[in-house]
Amino acid sequence: SLIRPRELISTANDVNEVYTPYRRVLVTGATGLLGRAVYKEFKNNDWDALGSGYNRARPCFLKCNLLDEDAVRGVIQGFQPHVIVHCAAERRPDVVERHTEAAINLNVHACASLAKEAGGIFLIYISTDYVFDGRNPPYGENDAPNPLNLYGKSKLEGEREILRHCPGAAVLRVPILFGEVEKVEESAVTVLWDRVQEGAESCTIDHCQQRFPTYTNDVAHVCRNMAERALQDPSLRGIFHYSAKEQMTKYEMACAIADAFNLPSSHLIPMTEQPAGAGAQRPQNAQLECSRLELLGMSVEPTPFKTAIRDSLWPFQHDKRWRQTVFH
Repeated sequence: SLIRPRELISTANDVNEVYTPYRRVLVTGATGLLGRAVYKEFKNNDWDALGSGYNRARPCFLKCNLLDEDAVRGVIQGFQPHVIVHCAAERRPDVVERHTEAAINLNVHACASLAKEAGGIFLIYISTDYVFDGRNPPYGENDAPNPLNLYGKSKLEGEREILRHCPGAAVLRVPILFGEVEKVEESAVTVLWDRVQEGAESCTIDHCQQRFPTYTNDVAHVCRNMAERALQDPSLRGIFHYSAKEQMTKYEMACAIADAFNLPSSHLIPMTEQPAGAGAQRPQNAQLECSRLELLGMSVEPTPFKTAIRDSLWPFQHDKRWRQTVFH
């Protein structure tokens, strides 16, 4: 059994209970937006967590090139995780279009390497609502994917590699994410902060594409629920969807951000037509239908957008004192 009591370590003078979580999780992309939340969620809930990164690797995280099969094998054999959460990805659609080879390497080939090495380890692969074309929402787990851009195609190929090499894996598709960012540009939601704060100058924001902005802390909680269930029930596998329920365009997100921080929004102008040359094509409305997680009791009630966006953006306020006016 994976479950064992916390060990007692004897010293010369006394017997101390030492904190040694028995469950081990490896989080790839642990330096990224979602990976940081996933790592923290497991770490704070009685898991021994190892986070790996590459370009942004930190002292507390392991530097590991996921394209190096020997390195991946070494990490897995050395740490022997019970669960792997694969967050590492190139998730910016326009970057995937411009730097396709590097993106395919990370979004597809690294998945194959990791899945081959995972063996009997429970593997959660983070995927995206962009595997759907957005023409006929909502989309269930069994609906046929039809990605419109290279990012969606690469993530769909990643799903297939994961499930081909590791049939006991789980795929978790999520929509646009935001959370505690290191800089506002890290999320397509929080990046709207600059436009909200500009105030004096009017600016246009997309009011076409319907999105479901989802808080990384909630996704991380779902990952932990899935991991803990899988340790009890090895039959847990396949495709799952998780999404917040508040439907918004980018323009509506920006207005909600302004409202959350008691800022004006009259300078924000809704743009109801896509400009020519607007980058990678995006689905109109790829709403995810999430009943499978809910029926299995593994879902999480989404944090309200305004609450989560305040938690994410308050450090970027010029005047931190306003926090008292917003929260009290």
